[in-house]
Amino acid sequence: MKGFLGLKRHESRRLFADLARDRGESAGSGLRSLLSLRTAAGQVFVLQIVIVVVLVAAAVTALVLQAGRDSTREAGRQALTAAETFANAPGTVQALNSGDPTAVLQPRAEAARKRAGVSFIVVMNTNGIRYTHPDPKWIGKKFIGTIKPSLEGRTTIERARGLPHPEGSGPVIQAVVPVIDGRGSVVGLVSAGIKVDRVTTLSARQMPIIFGAGAAALALSTLGTALVARRLSGQTHGLGPAQMTRMYEHHDAVLHAVREGVLIIGADGRLMLANDEARRLLELPADAEQRQVAELNLDEDTARLLASGEPTTDEVHRAGDRLLAFNMRPTALYGGPAGWAVTLRDTTEMAAVTGRAAVARERLSLLYDAGVRIGTTLDVVRTAQELADVAAPRFADIVTVDLLESVERGEEPTRTAGMRRTAISGGYKEREGLYPVGELITYAPAAPQAGALETGRAVLEGDLRQTWGWREQDPDGADRALERGVHSLVTVPLQARGVVLGMTNFWRMGDSPPFKEEDLSFAEELAARAAVAIDNARRFTREHAMAVTLQRSLLPQGVPEQDALDVAWRYLPAEAGVGGDWFDVIPLPGARVALVVGDVVGHGLHAAATMGRLRTAVHNFSALDLPPDELLGHLDDLVSRIDSDESNGDGPQSHAEAVTGATCLYAIYDSVTGVCTMARAGHPGPAVVHPDGTVAYPVVPASPPLGLGSHPFEAVELQLPEDSRLVLYTDGLIENRDLDIDTGLALLHGALEGAGRTPEETCQAAIDAMLPAHPADDIALLVARTRLLEPSRVAHWEVLPDPAAVAPVRAACGAQLQAWGLEDIGFTAELILSELITNAIRYGSPPISVRLMHHRSLICEVSDGSSTSPRVRRAATTDEGGRGLFLVAQLAQRWGTRYTPGGKVIWAELALHNAAVATMSDTLTEALLDQFDDPTL
Repeated sequence: MKGFLGLKRHESRRLFADLARDRGESAGSGLRSLLSLRTAAGQVFVLQIVIVVVLVAAAVTALVLQAGRDSTREAGRQALTAAETFANAPGTVQALNSGDPTAVLQPRAEAARKRAGVSFIVVMNTNGIRYTHPDPKWIGKKFIGTIKPSLEGRTTIERARGLPHPEGSGPVIQAVVPVIDGRGSVVGLVSAGIKVDRVTTLSARQMPIIFGAGAAALALSTLGTALVARRLSGQTHGLGPAQMTRMYEHHDAVLHAVREGVLIIGADGRLMLANDEARRLLELPADAEQRQVAELNLDEDTARLLASGEPTTDEVHRAGDRLLAFNMRPTALYGGPAGWAVTLRDTTEMAAVTGRAAVARERLSLLYDAGVRIGTTLDVVRTAQELADVAAPRFADIVTVDLLESVERGEEPTRTAGMRRTAISGGYKEREGLYPVGELITYAPAAPQAGALETGRAVLEGDLRQTWGWREQDPDGADRALERGVHSLVTVPLQARGVVLGMTNFWRMGDSPPFKEEDLSFAEELAARAAVAIDNARRFTREHAMAVTLQRSLLPQGVPEQDALDVAWRYLPAEAGVGGDWFDVIPLPGARVALVVGDVVGHGLHAAATMGRLRTAVHNFSALDLPPDELLGHLDDLVSRIDSDESNGDGPQSHAEAVTGATCLYAIYDSVTGVCTMARAGHPGPAVVHPDGTVAYPVVPASPPLGLGSHPFEAVELQLPEDSRLVLYTDGLIENRDLDIDTGLALLHGALEGAGRTPEETCQAAIDAMLPAHPADDIALLVARTRLLEPSRVAHWEVLPDPAAVAPVRAACGAQLQAWGLEDIGFTAELILSELITNAIRYGSPPISVRLMHHRSLICEVSDGSSTSPRVRRAATTDEGGRGLFLVAQLAQRWGTRYTPGGKVIWAELALHNAAVATMSDTLTEALLDQFDDPTL
């Protein structure tokens, strides 16, 4: 501010008049002088420019507004069309009902987005959780927008900002439409959005016309003003004293009208000028001007500041009950006499508003942190602890979370008399007097928590010393808590879907201010967000427990007894949930054992149930004693039929995940010959650890996964020395996020190397070396160490195709049984062998052979070159034959037929102990009597 403000008013007017006359006398005749702002012509010229600019701006604004409305309307139409098209597209409802909607809908949504030319197409469930998004990191997060009308079957079109989309920031028009299934129910939502500036408008082509017209108008205005200025200059010879006086009066009026105090202080400390606002703020007397600052009865700090003569910027001083911000600048630097220009403004209300804004900003930051930090895991207890950790100490000094016991277990919430303390956060010493974690709490009827549960709203207790209901809950504990400084409480019920899950208690203590009414809404908002995360974790816990229970019930509970192999196994489910990996050890006739490892695609209940079906089918096919390649062929047909039946069904199962892609490796080990026959369908091949500790990956012909059909499977035979270890596994062991299959096989090779290990030690070594920190897939591992049946326990004879050859072979078998000490079952075994050899001679074809094996039971095998299947028939009373296989079935524990490349083998097993022999003898007697029972006699 210039120094002339310190002069008297009449002196200032005379000075301005003289300056104006001098300027008029010295004004030139050039265009620059004519168009000066100090002349009327110059002012008219400026006014014309302003008018032209305003008209151009108005035209541009109207054009932009019209283009904006057109763009918004067109963007809404395009977004609605894209959303409705995708929502009504075939397969959208089925994908939403599938086990993994994201896997199905994400590629479709991206393809539809690119075709439609919109910014995004998002598919979400009825809770607003995204299944698709152009940026995968937003999948699984809450949708930003209005979805309630769409959940009622209506369509929503809105303008939104701050949405995540590939084209960066900017306004977006988004449409939300419901996805309605055949029953008329809303099963999901589809939102499509388009950035407004993507819609083509005509504004860009019309802008040059408007600006060109404006430029032409400016040129005409300049020419016209120049002509008028020349004429006016000749008539007025510049501005007169009256104009300068009016200018000063206007300046004086503005100085006193502004809402900022202005003081002019001379170099001698005398107040030269004070506007009305300064007089009001400092409560100056009417005769304050021309008086010393020290004589104005100002506050000591204010007076010292004004008399200091030091430049100051926004220095705040208290003046009475006000906070004033002072600014001081010297006037001499700007061409005036020595002195100081002081401005001051009232910041009292601004400080209060700033304080409230800081609190609101802190609350918003806390809510944001709660959204990020609460619900990071699907664990109920962990989620409750995250709520306590977020709120303490930023909102409360101590936070406790109490949950219903059924909620902790993942079950549906059931209102009971008490809750269990699940989480607590805050100072350890200050917790004394509060219930510890794990304590079962029963709320007294007068307690604040009981009132919150009854009303469903937060309850505030500003002074706990006066809250007798809380003290009745636990008098001793309440007294200790009050001694520690606890003085204020807000208790909020945790509610989700209208159901109470538990309680959250916020405690303040010590110097912290007590809770106020405005804290209740924030506490309820924080509890509501946490309740949703806790309920999600509870439902996941329940569903995960159900799936794990189902899966474990479908897996083998132990290894069956057999002497051909020493077996150890491991099964480790993925972190994402249960899957479809399985294994089996199935004893087969003839001292043989079948080893099975398989994998069903996907995770969840469907994969576990499908695994159970396939495992049962493998058991049934194994009972038929099929070779590995034939068994996989039957299993392949079964998978194809399962997929076909489910895809053609009309029920809810018709949308289940396909089984096609399941893999299996089936191996049969013969402990007599040491030969292992195996085949695989899309499954990783086995590893063999030889007795010297070296590891090899034998070549097993690769075949496609199950369910593709029309692809034969090929088996291979491996000769395994005794004490070899056969290692079967699923792909989860060798493939994960960090390893490719070749690296995984190399690591497994190193983990399996070493001689003298037991199967259990081998399993543990493989898991220790291969198990990732966070398994993404199930792992099934089966290690079997081979054994060979002693040659002295196997007897073999070739039989001529002559009935007379039966007796010598029978006698030789009897002698062998005596050598083995099996005289107790000698008669039964000889009878069975006689019948089987006789049938082979009569109905079979050469070569015929007999083999006895002394194993866990006595195994009798008769093989021949015919593939004719034997049948058990009940002979009529008039038949003279036909009772042979019937007698074999009655005498043996088990019997059956298996086919070989050269014919078939009929086998029978007999128990070695006497009790079984006596039972079989009684059974034989009854069977023979039944054959001859004739009621007509």
